[in-house]
Amino acid sequence: MERGVGSADLRVQGFPVVFFLFFGAVVVLSVYLGVLPSNMVGAFALMIFVGAVFGELGDRLPVFKDFLGGGPIVVIFGSAALVSLKVLPEAAVKAVDAFMKTSNFLDFYIAALITGSILGMNRALLVKASARYFPALFGAIAVSLGLAGLAGLVTGYGMERAILYVGVPIMGGGMGAGAVPMSKIYGQAMGQDPKAILSIMVPAVALGNALSIVAAGLLDRLGKVKPSYSGGGKLMRSADLEDSPSSRAPLDLTMMGMGMFMACCFYALGSILGKFVPSVHPFAWMIISVALVKALRLLPEDLEQGANQWYRFVVNYWTRALLVGIGVSFTSLPDVVAAMASWQYLLIVLVTVVGAILGAWVVGRMVGFYPIESSVTAGLCMANMGGTGDVAVLSACRRMELMPFAQISSRIGGAIMLIIGGFLVGLLGKGL
Repeated sequence: MERGVGSADLRVQGFPVVFFLFFGAVVVLSVYLGVLPSNMVGAFALMIFVGAVFGELGDRLPVFKDFLGGGPIVVIFGSAALVSLKVLPEAAVKAVDAFMKTSNFLDFYIAALITGSILGMNRALLVKASARYFPALFGAIAVSLGLAGLAGLVTGYGMERAILYVGVPIMGGGMGAGAVPMSKIYGQAMGQDPKAILSIMVPAVALGNALSIVAAGLLDRLGKVKPSYSGGGKLMRSADLEDSPSSRAPLDLTMMGMGMFMACCFYALGSILGKFVPSVHPFAWMIISVALVKALRLLPEDLEQGANQWYRFVVNYWTRALLVGIGVSFTSLPDVVAAMASWQYLLIVLVTVVGAILGAWVVGRMVGFYPIESSVTAGLCMANMGGTGDVAVLSACRRMELMPFAQISSRIGGAIMLIIGGFLVGLLGKGL
């Protein structure tokens, strides 16, 4: 909630409070009268309103705002609670589901972030950071799986079981590109039903995602207490690498429109390349394509500015709305609560997430990254639930500009985990 320019009026989402409440009342009335449009219009209105309310609340609750990331945490889990407690009518939930899953608002949002943040990045920073990123990522994988196995051994859960059924799924890129194909790999290797294997993996993925979001908020808090650990959203320690001029240009409506079109086109290009090399996720191809365009200076400055301006608008005004969609459509509170029923299982999930942080922290620092930014991107964005988790984690630590590196972890890192999981199940899975 901010003060209006030139007035003492408090504002929410840019509106004076009175007008925000009026428009919010219209949304709420349409929901409970059963006339909320069942398309993106109705879904967007509901998501913006709920996101603003929970976001403002989270940014003011003492424990949440000081230690857990504030608004983003409350938006996600508050929205999920509205579904679990059946506060939202089924029709409203279906409208949000359709917007998130059928219309795929999440991909539209991520495409804007990838394109705009890379094209708005300092070219030298992009080249240097990309070359050093994978050692930090492998450091996160090694420490997380090592600690998961150790915790499984100590608690009696079983070292092999802890690594294969908890550690690997958490670090594997979410559900669709992670746990689901991983369960099929395991099933084929062990001669078991993939559905039964997946039922063990799902709580780990859900709980690992939730803990990653909370951990991101705690890391943001740590960065404020110990500024030397944080780059304030910059990954690399290098005083001579300033932001690109494209990220500082004044906003222009035509440029923003150009940026939106370019984001969609780069997404389409990633899909084209993914058709010919399906083993690599389209988002990974998109990152590679945009990064090459930036590194080779193939676009003029004004086009880079347009992409960056569209990204800035999307982050500033749509993030809370997207977090509502993540809470409603992708976060199951019953799954998270059920996973907490076993203290051994909970402990293994916890040390896996902590291991991802520690591995990325230590190796990232060795290659010249700020420890917190390295832990968030190469660590927590491996341990979260793919694209939805990336948005939630980066929102919780207020570092949305790191989305390209988060997506490298989720997409390319997720593919790497499928290879690692296939190797480990052959090595450790015979006795399970």
